Amino acid sequence: MRRLIAFALSGAGHRVLEAPDGKAALDLLKITPVDLVISDVNMPNMNGIELTRNLRKLPTHARTPVLIVTTESEASAKIAGKQAGATGWIVKPFDASQLVALVKRVLGE
Repeated sequence: MRRLIAFALSGAGHRVLEAPDGKAALDLLKITPVDLVISDVNMPNMNGIELTRNLRKLPTHARTPVLIVTTESEASAKIAGKQAGATGWIVKPFDASQLVALVKRVLGE
């Protein structure tokens, strides 16, 4: 999934940074400013909800948009993400054009 997202966004002209898990993503984001974070809910070492909560504690990412990728379409999962500070959700499966359109909308492009 990470490679699909990177391929789609790179092809649309975005610079993409990747991390293999939630903890590595948090470590990378502590030292790297970004315009947007896309995280899967289910990741090893730290899930996407925990990553979002931790990002919101960092002054550099307190307002960075965070999109959560998930297979969960239940309202309770979305509520948990919103409470953690997620900007929005994209439910799997999705195609590259849906992802690119969502990223453009979130970034105001």
